[in-house]
Amino acid sequence: MAPADDDPMTLIDRLVGNAEQWADGFTAGELAVQPSLRLAVVACQDSRLDPQSLLGLGPGEAHYMRNAGGTVTDDMIRSLCISQRFLGTREIVLIHHTDCGMLRFKDDDLLDALHRETGVRPTWAVETFDDLDEDLRMSMRRILRSPFIPYKDHVRGFVYEVETGTLREVHLTEGRDDHREAGADWRAGTLD
Repeated sequence: MAPADDDPMTLIDRLVGNAEQWADGFTAGELAVQPSLRLAVVACQDSRLDPQSLLGLGPGEAHYMRNAGGTVTDDMIRSLCISQRFLGTREIVLIHHTDCGMLRFKDDDLLDALHRETGVRPTWAVETFDDLDEDLRMSMRRILRSPFIPYKDHVRGFVYEVETGTLREVHLTEGRDDHREAGADWRAGTLD
């Protein structure tokens, strides 16, 4: 879909044209602002991951929150808080994926390069990781520990295998069969 180098129309021009065609057949104007399935999906921004198609969801059924790595950051907590408190979501699905770019470098690699190039070191965390499953567990724990997320009974994490198109569940504690037990540990204050 990328335009040829000699094409005066930019990619964004083409996308705007696509949007105009899409609007011609638009029929979803009556959807409620609250997701009908009361679901929030937190996922990596990777272009190979299409959470809506992967999970078989349609327009108006869920909120989708994405960032580099799909890591639960302060801004993701902000979005989840608003999603639950004002827009009615009650369940959260987190999706990381294999071959993630965040596995390919270290925080300081980017922070140091940006500091050298701009003279300013960013104050935001990069949040790269070495272990995909453990980063997913950390993200689940951040949700469970947050005082701003009121509904924590249905928080589950998955890894999307980009090589096969399959989804694999990651439990909060390795070897644990039931994700609900993790919630019980959180309430008892024993989660590490």
